[in-house]
Amino acid sequence: MKVTLSVIKADVGSIAGHHKVVPEQLEVAEKVLSKARESGLLLDFYVTAVGDDIQLIMTHTKGPDNKEIHDLAWRAFKEVTDKVSKPMGLYGAGQDLLSDAFSGNLKGMGPGFAEGEFEERPSEPLLVLMADKTEPGAWNWPLYKIFADPMCTPGLVIDAKMRKGFIFRVMDMYEDKFVDLKTPEESYEVLALIGTTGRYAVHSVWRRADNALAAVSSTARLSLMAGRYVGKDDPCLFIRVQSGFPAMGEALEPFATPHLVAGWTRGSHVGPLIPVGIKDAKCTRFDGPPRVVGLGFQITKGRLIGPADMFDDIAFDRARQEANRIADFMRMHGPFMPHRLGPEEMEYTQLAEVLKSLSSRMKPAKEMLVVPA
Repeated sequence: MKVTLSVIKADVGSIAGHHKVVPEQLEVAEKVLSKARESGLLLDFYVTAVGDDIQLIMTHTKGPDNKEIHDLAWRAFKEVTDKVSKPMGLYGAGQDLLSDAFSGNLKGMGPGFAEGEFEERPSEPLLVLMADKTEPGAWNWPLYKIFADPMCTPGLVIDAKMRKGFIFRVMDMYEDKFVDLKTPEESYEVLALIGTTGRYAVHSVWRRADNALAAVSSTARLSLMAGRYVGKDDPCLFIRVQSGFPAMGEALEPFATPHLVAGWTRGSHVGPLIPVGIKDAKCTRFDGPPRVVGLGFQITKGRLIGPADMFDDIAFDRARQEANRIADFMRMHGPFMPHRLGPEEMEYTQLAEVLKSLSSRMKPAKEMLVVPA
C-alpha cells in the first residue's frame, strides 16, 4: 500500500527558557491526533519532543502537502499553545506560529515539516531524525555521507539497487528554488552547493535505480519567513533504510562524528551536533549545544511500530565526549567568528539593530586622522 509519512514540528513554548517541553503539552497534542486517528484521517501517530520542539510523526494516505493533515498539525500546535503554553506562561508560547489563522498549507507559516509518499515494503524500517538549536543545512553533511560516500555506506558499492547512485534534490532556501543532481557523477556539484549550509539544504534523496524516495528533510527557514530572528529552525528528517537503501547502521554512522552546525544560543553561533537519547533531548549549556535524536520505526500497513531510541547507546558515548570538547573550544571564541555566525546570517538577529543605531556615527575612512572625541 502507498503510505505518507509526515513529520511536523513546532516550538510553541517551553519551560525555563529554550529548554524543553512539559508533559502537559504532549498530552494535548496526543489527544488532538488521537481523535484524527479515530476518524480515519490518520493511520497512526507518535508524539515526542526534542528540546523545546514538539514533533508530530504521522502516517496517512493523503499524500504530501495535504490541507487536512496540515490543518490537523496546526490545530494541535494551536491547542497546545492556548491550553498549556500560554496559561502556564511558558517561554516562547506559540513562537513558531507566525499567523493567527491556518491558510491551507503550513508552508511559510512557521512549523517545519518533512513529508513523503512511498509504496510500503513487506518490511519498512526507517529512521526519524530530529534536531534542536540548529538549521536545515545541518543535515547536508550526514546526508552526503549516507547517500554518496562509500567510506560511510559500503552499500553504495555492494548493493545492486544502490550502485546506480542517488538523486539529491537541493533547495535554495533564499530563492525558493531547487535543482536535482545525480551522484556519483555530479558529486562535486552537490558539494559545491550544500557546503553553503545557510543557503542550500538537501530537501530529499531519491534512488536512481527506480526513483524510489529515500529521504526527506524539512527545509523551511523561520527567519526568512518572519524577516526577523524567531529562533533556529530545528529541522526534522526521515530516512528509509535496509533492502536497497542504506542500512540503519550506515544511516547512523555519520553522527558518530559531531560535525559543526549553525544555531546554538540565539541562533547565532556554531557548535557541535551531539547525538543523544530522548532522555537527554534538552538544551542547557549556552542554550544547547545543538543536539539530534534518532528514532527507529517499522511501518506495517501504516501502523508505526516503535520507536527504538537509536542514539541511547554506549556506541555514541565517545561522540558525545568529543562534542563536549568541541563545545569548549568553540565557546573560547566568545563573540568572535567562527563561533559567532557571519554577517549574512546575523542580519535577522538583534545585531541588525545595533548596526542601525551606529549608522549615524559611521564616518568616511579619510577622516581617520581626526583624534577621537
